[in-house]
Amino acid sequence: MKLTHAWNPAALLQSPFFTPLQPVIVGFGDTQFPCLADWNALLAKHNPCLSVQCGQPLRFVAQEQGKLGFESQYEPRCYLTGEVQTRPENWHDVFNAMVWLTFPKAKAAINARHYQVLKNVDQKNVEQNTDSERGRVRDMATLLDESGVIVVCADAALAELMRTFQWKKLFWQHREQVRTSMGFYIFGHGLYEKAHQPYVGMTGQGLILFVSADFFNWTLVDQLSYLDQHVADYLDNPAHCLSPRELHPVPLLGIPGWSTDNEHDIFYDNTAYFRPCRRDSK
Repeated sequence: MKLTHAWNPAALLQSPFFTPLQPVIVGFGDTQFPCLADWNALLAKHNPCLSVQCGQPLRFVAQEQGKLGFESQYEPRCYLTGEVQTRPENWHDVFNAMVWLTFPKAKAAINARHYQVLKNVDQKNVEQNTDSERGRVRDMATLLDESGVIVVCADAALAELMRTFQWKKLFWQHREQVRTSMGFYIFGHGLYEKAHQPYVGMTGQGLILFVSADFFNWTLVDQLSYLDQHVADYLDNPAHCLSPRELHPVPLLGIPGWSTDNEHDIFYDNTAYFRPCRRDSK
């Protein structure tokens, strides 16, 4: 696969989109485009005890080709062996690996939800000779995995403005409160790939977590560790991860400081991007 963007860690470190990945990016320095050996070396150096939920140690391996049996498919293999299949010189898979190293417990929880559904569906298909269906649990897990944004908030009123799509009121009229009482941490590796070239229309799917005001005084490393654990706890709860409706749209270019365009209030009048609420978001 031809790369459309060169490996440029300095550029990534300067962008607010990539803030959660900074500790991992710094770990590579100005090397060439990361390969499997680089990922596993970084894993061994900084996080040798990382594992998936079945207890197998995490490691990155080359992707298998062709039609695969159930246990060799991506999610089952990851859950059963700890092996994350990764394609060479592929930004999508590089960001997936970065998110694994940044939010390992949350990624393992997503993988576990996928595996449990796939295992049940596979057994049902064997018994009934039918084709599998993704279902709502996997839809929710996939949407978070690809396009998720962890939205932390110390002010319930601001979270309500987001839930009800009151974008101009949230991002413009309460701009300073958003800066001090909300945080946006991209989780989805597909969204990171898009962040190479942000565009009007770029939207994440937000999982809201409430925090104390002290959270925003913590170091980035402490914030990421906290979020990793709490997102994992959320996903491990059988009452959660049941529907994509648990996530809320986040027009990323509207976040204060994430685009020079949003320094003028007229930017938020674009209702094709900052869409009004068209569903019951309660």
